[in-house]
Amino acid sequence: MRINLLALFGLFLAWATYKIYTGFKTNIAKARKAGYPVLITPICPLSPLWLTTRTFMLPLLTRLLSFLLPASFYATHIQPWLFVMTPDWEYHPSPRQHFAQVGSDTFLAASWNGLCCYTSDAGVIHQVMSRREAFPKDTRQYGILEIFGSNVVTTEGHVWRMHRKVTSASFNERNAGHTFREAVRQTVGMVGGWFAASSSSSSGSGSHDGEQTKTITSLEHDTMRWALNIIGYVGFGLRLIWPHEQLPADVDPKLAKYGSLQPPAGYSMTFADSLATVLERILVLLLIPSAVLKRVPQGWGSWGAKLHEAWEAKVNYTKYMNAFLAEKVEDIRAGRKEKEGMNIMGQLVRSKYDPSSSSEKNDGATKLEDSDIMGNAFIMTLAGHETTANVMHFTLLELAIHPEAQRRVQRDIDAIFGRDSDPETWDYENNINALLASYIGAVINETLRLIPPVVVTPKRVADTDQWLQDESDGQKHKMPAMMPIMPVISAVQRNKRYWPALDKTKQEGDAGDLDEWLPDRWYLPSPGQRQQQQSTDDEKTEEKQGQQEENYGGYQGLDTSPTLFWPVRGSFIPFSDGARSCLGRRIAMVEMVAAVAVLFQKNSVELAVDEWVGSDEEVRRMGVEERRRLYKRAQEKGKETLLQAKSVLTLKLTGGRHVPVRFVRRGAERFVGDEGLC
Repeated sequence: MRINLLALFGLFLAWATYKIYTGFKTNIAKARKAGYPVLITPICPLSPLWLTTRTFMLPLLTRLLSFLLPASFYATHIQPWLFVMTPDWEYHPSPRQHFAQVGSDTFLAASWNGLCCYTSDAGVIHQVMSRREAFPKDTRQYGILEIFGSNVVTTEGHVWRMHRKVTSASFNERNAGHTFREAVRQTVGMVGGWFAASSSSSSGSGSHDGEQTKTITSLEHDTMRWALNIIGYVGFGLRLIWPHEQLPADVDPKLAKYGSLQPPAGYSMTFADSLATVLERILVLLLIPSAVLKRVPQGWGSWGAKLHEAWEAKVNYTKYMNAFLAEKVEDIRAGRKEKEGMNIMGQLVRSKYDPSSSSEKNDGATKLEDSDIMGNAFIMTLAGHETTANVMHFTLLELAIHPEAQRRVQRDIDAIFGRDSDPETWDYENNINALLASYIGAVINETLRLIPPVVVTPKRVADTDQWLQDESDGQKHKMPAMMPIMPVISAVQRNKRYWPALDKTKQEGDAGDLDEWLPDRWYLPSPGQRQQQQSTDDEKTEEKQGQQEENYGGYQGLDTSPTLFWPVRGSFIPFSDGARSCLGRRIAMVEMVAAVAVLFQKNSVELAVDEWVGSDEEVRRMGVEERRRLYKRAQEKGKETLLQAKSVLTLKLTGGRHVPVRFVRRGAERFVGDEGLC
């Protein structure tokens, strides 16, 4: 018996060795034919096996190899590829240094179980994103996002076209105006909550005197709630409120239960809490089957409680959404009209159930199933919530770290709206272009450039080999069929080939000042802008040759104001590019410029210094230079913390990391009003 087992083990070992050997041989040969540098790795960096084990396997692997191999061999043969196996190498410490190390803006990683391509070349990225049939989205990496049904993110081909056309109908300028007004209202509510909490906590103590908030350590949570409340309106036509607010008297009674701060009968969580918890625990829900989750006892410590909470949130959210879908269908069949406003869920339901909709007249070709409606409603919420909230969070922190930028933002707000105007009276059509072209637009663009919502956008080669024309070397490159291609957003947006250095003394080296947050770079001239536009028009014409011209809906304009720096096509892609670019990018920009304008019209944000001083009174007694030294310590700490962001679906601070801040009334600043502080 033992001999038989040994024989079987020997056969298995021989088979595994053969498979690994032939896998290496085949994939390395394919990779080298592409003509780009090739890193040979022990396992494919995108392999599910590696992605789920790398956190603990990578330290073991590096220790083992450094122990077994001579130092010189380790330095020349192991370290060159080790970075690509490291989590979040695409963001920190500097994504450009890895491409400089390889010696190319595009390289391949080859192993026995697969190969993949990483690129920070704008020309390559533009081709990959614009030639949709040749380089489709790698939906294999998005399958788990079908938690509530297939959707516009997880599909390709004719199925994707159906989803795109239906979902894009709500993304227009009229609805962008509705979103602007809701963003203003929600930002006013968020600021009101901060100052209200400060007043109640200091009741009678006079420590804040209504001129500043208490130290806020929950800024990420608050921007998440802000974005959630807006997406409640954008996605479902709901009015979600802050804890210190009350529902408007004229709210539809049927919709009141969704905006209530208390769970209605039959539910154990409010709609907002269930949705927020589903989004917060999304990885748990995606990775652990429901049949397992619902059987986890709450008594299993903190993890048991978290897993149970995730399950409870999913059950409540699903119940809310089923009820919401049924109510929408009933309204449509009864001929009841909705109030004016943006409502993605309502549009999705109408696409299937409204007899007057175009989908009803197209032999069912563009009809969504109920599960598709649920899937798209959720994915729009997930995408629009996390990305916008994190960009807002990082923008506010960067403004707190850079007082001079904050003062310029306030000067532009004063010029556009005045310091005493009521934000509720601001007009979208008259002011949006000025806001996007102002320093507010530059600040948000710079945050999107330096800290994009996602660091890569997975694509793949089609089922047959495809050719890429690389402008950097003038060569054509044969890309192997089915190979994943990863445009590294965070690296191309710091590539000195496309982005000029603001500080001319830092032009040497690969990064220059491109690892620094400097909104002024968006006011640099864009050389050859007209020629670039002509080139872009020519490219679009070429892309359409031999293909049926289709309009997939959504916003068709520029991602930045035409008066600001105009990046080379493919070098600024925080919202992706091409036919699969983000449907909500215009909505996101509108939300963020509106929020920044409201926040800084009458307030400033400062880094909290509680870590280094015992009380506000101690700060008051400090001289100017002492305050400057104190704030510089907070600035350095804030910058270090931002570099620790990790990619968990989106780029964010994790593990309890945060940068504490305080909001203060303009004129009552302790630090950022100092013109000598920068």
